Amino acid sequence: HTPVFAPESVVGFVSGPTNLTKTFLGGRYTVVSKSPVTGGFNDASAGGNLGPFMRKAGFDAVFVKGISEKPVYILLDDGKIEIRDAQALWGKTVSEADALIKEELGDSKVSTALIGPGGEHLSNMAGVITDCHRAAARGGSGAVIGSKKLKGLVCRGNQTVPVKDDAGVAAINKEWNDYAKGRGAVPVGKFKTTGTTSDYDSSVYLGDAGIKNWAGSPEDLTEEQIKNLTGAVMDPKYKYGKLGCHACPVQCGAKYHIKNDKYNIKTSRPEYESLGAFGSMLLNGDSDCANICNWYCNEYGYDTLSMGGTLAWLMECYENGLFTIEELDGIDLKWGNAEAILAMVKKICDYEGIGIPLNGASRAAAQYFGRGFEYLTTASGIEIPMHGARYNPGLARTFQYDPTPGRHVKGGLGVPYGHQPPEVKYNYEDTGERDKAGIESWEFFNISGFCNFSGFLLAPGVHYRYMEAIGGYSFKPEDWTNLALRSFTIRDAFNKREGLRRKDFDISPRNVGKPPLEKGPLAGITVDNEKLGDNFYAAMGWDIETGMPSKEFLENIGGLECVIEDLYPEEKLP
Repeated sequence: HTPVFAPESVVGFVSGPTNLTKTFLGGRYTVVSKSPVTGGFNDASAGGNLGPFMRKAGFDAVFVKGISEKPVYILLDDGKIEIRDAQALWGKTVSEADALIKEELGDSKVSTALIGPGGEHLSNMAGVITDCHRAAARGGSGAVIGSKKLKGLVCRGNQTVPVKDDAGVAAINKEWNDYAKGRGAVPVGKFKTTGTTSDYDSSVYLGDAGIKNWAGSPEDLTEEQIKNLTGAVMDPKYKYGKLGCHACPVQCGAKYHIKNDKYNIKTSRPEYESLGAFGSMLLNGDSDCANICNWYCNEYGYDTLSMGGTLAWLMECYENGLFTIEELDGIDLKWGNAEAILAMVKKICDYEGIGIPLNGASRAAAQYFGRGFEYLTTASGIEIPMHGARYNPGLARTFQYDPTPGRHVKGGLGVPYGHQPPEVKYNYEDTGERDKAGIESWEFFNISGFCNFSGFLLAPGVHYRYMEAIGGYSFKPEDWTNLALRSFTIRDAFNKREGLRRKDFDISPRNVGKPPLEKGPLAGITVDNEKLGDNFYAAMGWDIETGMPSKEFLENIGGLECVIEDLYPEEKLP
């Protein structure tokens, strides 16, 4: 029950066991803390180099508590740890701080995970930006770091990680080359070329992406507006180089140069989620605008999804007369107004005027102003990502009831299930076991440090073989299953220990089709989110009403004695 910004509150930077092992697509790390938005457990992961560089520096994880009297950053330096003065970095953008740190250390090759002014202002939208381009941003992780007067983490070193079977890892890597030319040629080819932007247009046309604060349909956008934000159109305009994560043969990112009469910036190509947040969600088809919004979020340390979701909420409030133009500091925030969108993003990043209360994100802003609740599109206060539950009905359960709400990368029935025929995906009977199986796979990916896209960019079954080669494990399938369930349960048990129960986790009615849309490909669709929740908890063997894991379940998967003591104190083990 520690307040999220209290000295005793803990934030951690945690590498994955695949990091620095030459495992393909195994370069992600995670920031863990309590969330200032949900009051429960929070984790946010990112790629780049930070996870592998932590291990190069000799550390698997770093946990921080307390509050510094002055701004500092933590340097992990080849087996040593140092807390260094960051007063000159406080108030700087991420790229400015990154450059100053590299100059101070005389080393341009360090890896950094830094907050920007968003984290310093304790914004609910604040994230951690890795190597200036990769974001661990959901749930307000950057605000927790900022509350400790910590600018971030810097890593360098020459240490290695012991791998039980190097030859085994190399052999699996070689197999990948054959897979990428054969069965995996289509997804690998798409990601190598235009990355996650490759499916932006199809997602909009299907109704999968958020449109007009989730109240719109593809007909609200022109074909040109949609095509403008695809990699196929943007790359020829902006791309000047490749960008990717450590030990990844795909390199799905790109370096972009945006130049117009007001801006001349070098940045990275926005991911699909960010394009949806600054594109279809706002009825915006201006690619300069979407790219510059993404750049602002990277520079100032904000979550693009929460930023775009908050703007969409405010646009709909403004459209319906809940705010005047004077209250918006003269910004005419109409749908698709690229100039106004950029002006409002800048207000938020500069922490001035209307931008100050908007730093709380949409739900906190609605509470501050006392209006606009009917236009919120959130799960427990977290803005919904750009894969909708009306198209992917299984996501309704994940968004609402995952220990970290509002995430589409936490397994369950998930995004792939959304491509099933309507008679399959809108059938809410017996979904629980499939939902449970989905979290078993995704939870394993997430805790191992694998890329979120490794599920289809690697051949089936390869993840477990990699882990066996790395650690010399001889696990049976049920061992991997229990490992994943143990991780999910620990995350959930944090929330239950804090007093949160099933009734405390909500999702905005609009996001599950209440009321349903009247036009477009998803017209008439309403998702039975509560039935999906019932099915999931039943399959887990947890209490359907409260969402509490049973003592029997905790004992059966093993290794959770501490959880049993917390949740069932009257039955403490001898």
